[in-house]
Amino acid sequence: MKKIVVLALIALCSYQLNAQDAAAVKTANMVSTEKEPVISFDSPEFNFGKIKAGEKVENVFKFKNTGIAPLIITDVTVTCGCTAAEKPEAPIMPGEEGKIKIVFDSKGKSGTQNRTITVNTNAKNKVNYLKLIGEVVAE
Repeated sequence: MKKIVVLALIALCSYQLNAQDAAAVKTANMVSTEKEPVISFDSPEFNFGKIKAGEKVENVFKFKNTGIAPLIITDVTVTCGCTAAEKPEAPIMPGEEGKIKIVFDSKGKSGTQNRTITVNTNAKNKVNYLKLIGEVVAE
């Protein structure tokens, strides 16, 4: 009878240790995902309104690294040759702000314009989309 009680206690202790180990692993996994950078844009869309054909429009999209690791903007791509983008080359440290400058050249364009800018990063939210919208009217 004593052997059964002892074996039961050993099994119970082993189960409690395994439960604690599982909780520790879960906590470790949660911490590792929280150590990522996070990019947060002030406003991911800019409406330039109406402009005359041939005019250039410029906008600066501001963002902040709200994560706890350095943020790296790996690439910024645009949908056509009429739009150019400038990205920060240096890492954006946690709590710091950065800017992505966009220039839209309306030469040869008319009507409603809807440009998408794709921002690739090392952040938790790896791909982000910025919008540049407006209307180009004939001179």
